[in-house]
Amino acid sequence: MSDDLAERLLAAQISFTMHELLDPQSYGKFVVDEVDAFLDDAARLGLDDVVTRDLIKVTAHKYTVGLPVEGSIPELVGEIAARLHQHRLNDELAMSEVLDSRHVDALFTAVSETGIARRIVAEIATSPAVVDACVDAVSHAFDAAVAEGRAPADNRGLRTSALRGITRLSMPVVPAVSAALALVTRKGAGYVLAAAKEDGDAVLLDAARDLWRLRSADSVGWFRELVTGEDIEDLVVVIFEFWKSFRDTDYFRALLDEGIDHVFDKYGGVSLVELLADLGIGRADLIEEGLRFGPAVMTRLDERGMLEPIIRRWLEPFYRSEEFREALDIA
Repeated sequence: MSDDLAERLLAAQISFTMHELLDPQSYGKFVVDEVDAFLDDAARLGLDDVVTRDLIKVTAHKYTVGLPVEGSIPELVGEIAARLHQHRLNDELAMSEVLDSRHVDALFTAVSETGIARRIVAEIATSPAVVDACVDAVSHAFDAAVAEGRAPADNRGLRTSALRGITRLSMPVVPAVSAALALVTRKGAGYVLAAAKEDGDAVLLDAARDLWRLRSADSVGWFRELVTGEDIEDLVVVIFEFWKSFRDTDYFRALLDEGIDHVFDKYGGVSLVELLADLGIGRADLIEEGLRFGPAVMTRLDERGMLEPIIRRWLEPFYRSEEFREALDIA
């Protein structure tokens, strides 16, 4: 008797649940009721009430530090990057159609006014390594010119022969010329960098504006002149190799933990409703997403004969349980 009743009750509840999930009106009411109930409960719960910061840290470390990044993940990222790099819109749209000139200028101005550019330029201008790099570049160019003058002449013309003759005659003074050139370059580079230190942010702002004026009418795809498809592949590899190394450092772990601590320090005692509101998520958003995805998913599961078995797995254990049999005995 109880087994027969259990089967009939189970079948009735499965039928009712499927109707609630597949009927648009019933499902819409279900979503609204559940969102309202959730928000009512969330208003009485704070972040600290439902989860601890230590638990979040364990989860965050698992997915940022412990999750392997080998295999299909770098490959997928590389394929998507290459596809975006070759997208037809890159050739069909001009830069000015994607970015409004007023917004671009406002962005450049805002960055320059923060003082970031000035501090970066000052750091570069006061670095001896930058002056050394300028001297090395000029010295290499001079050495290359001298080496070219020493090379055997393929062209037997009078001009070429005369130039090579002068070069051979001047060889004894090359070391002195090289030293003098290095000295002049060092002083000149120091002067230029000192001047740049004073108004580097303004110089960079003008350069950025000039670059925008030069390129704003070009298609977005002009960046392919700078970054090729092969570069994209190389960058993906480099970025993932850096990430694999960086994420395994104590420094990264400390930053990750500090970020989580700040979230809990700020929102730990705040209700979940207020937290969602600060994230820009409200009742209408939750209902909208529930109605956007739910009906399509339920319909597809039903079409494939999967919805009924899922509901049965949820409900059937109760009708086979001792609790159900005891309820019948009491009744």
